[in-house]
Amino acid sequence: MAKTNPMEFVEQVRSETSKVTWPTRKETGITTVMVMIMVFFASLFFLGADTVLSWIVGLVLGR
Repeated sequence: MAKTNPMEFVEQVRSETSKVTWPTRKETGITTVMVMIMVFFASLFFLGADTVLSWIVGLVLGR
């Protein structure tokens, strides 16, 4: 693989960055809210799973 000098590298990075489709402010906000909702539901699921497993282990160990 051929090495490029730093100036060529910077030009290549700028060229590739200009090809990126950046999300709008609205898309970013909607995505953020969706992630927060999914984190909330995942945390409820893991809380429930942990509670059930803790209860089962308590029964098995006789506590």
